[in-house]
Amino acid sequence: MARIVMDDLHKVYPGGVKAVTGISLDIADGEMIVLVGPSGCGKSTLLRMVAGLETITGGTLTIGERVVNQLEPADRDIAMVFQNYALYPHMTVYNNLAYGLRNKGVPKPEIDRRVQEAAGMLQIADYLDRKPRALSGGQRQRVAMGRALVREPAAFLFDEPLSNLDAKLRVQMRVEIRQLQKRLGTTSLYVTHDQLEALTLADRLVVLNGGQIEQVGTPMELYRRPGTVFVAGFIGSPAMNMIDMAYLRDRGAAPPALPAGTDLVGVRPDDLSLTPGESPAMALRGTVALLEPAGAESHIYVTLDGNAQPITVRVPGLPEVAEGAAVVLHAPLEALHPFNSASGKRTG
Repeated sequence: MARIVMDDLHKVYPGGVKAVTGISLDIADGEMIVLVGPSGCGKSTLLRMVAGLETITGGTLTIGERVVNQLEPADRDIAMVFQNYALYPHMTVYNNLAYGLRNKGVPKPEIDRRVQEAAGMLQIADYLDRKPRALSGGQRQRVAMGRALVREPAAFLFDEPLSNLDAKLRVQMRVEIRQLQKRLGTTSLYVTHDQLEALTLADRLVVLNGGQIEQVGTPMELYRRPGTVFVAGFIGSPAMNMIDMAYLRDRGAAPPALPAGTDLVGVRPDDLSLTPGESPAMALRGTVALLEPAGAESHIYVTLDGNAQPITVRVPGLPEVAEGAAVVLHAPLEALHPFNSASGKRTG
């Protein structure tokens, strides 16, 4: 196990393309950190810099007590789990798991102990004599995880390991990865574009945008108090609604006592209701544009009067409201998120 410290890391590709700009992050020993953000935000590049698969243009990377900027991947005491499994098709599962250990000269009894232990943890003991082509996608991913596990590294790096699996299997594997990481207590850095995956796996989330850190915190800290407009729109599904203060003033619905500089108000779909609550509320009038049943909940898309952009309401069950109906949406004042559109930052 090891602490990972990134100090002002930069990555600039030939031609001056800046992929990572000034990232500083301290990952505690045993912590599960998830990097999340849209495509091209720099999350996979940053992971590959930690792995040693991308050179570091500037800054310092420390794993454990060592500065590893110039170390080869094999010398960094890390293990990586890839999106595409990267298994040797001609080898059995056992030999896939044992291959790296044999190359390092680990004694055969120790190899067998580690392989059997990892296979037991990952429920692949019955498949050790099979080749990858005889396995399902989930089983192959377990083998890929087992290959990292047997190395007993200081840190695990995961590069979107579940993106090739179907939705049901992704949920199952997500649970297994989190349980395994907690059991082992190994420092882990995990990259995903799936925010639900990020929210459920992370001790702390790191939201990246344009090669820089937007916000770091626990999943619920980022959900309940996003620090920027970008984070507010990226974390949470459906995304947070953003309403211009000028529109609210014109409609006589501007909430009182918002911080100075607020010209944009965010409200999550969960915090909007078709009925007034007990606390003072912001009330918005509009028309139901679309009702979208989603099992245990429904999403209602409402076009506000005088505003072409619809906003989303999430309610339990199937509400008794029809498309085209006039509605009044209510939001408690404590559920409003104040932002400044010019800076993109929270105002209070």
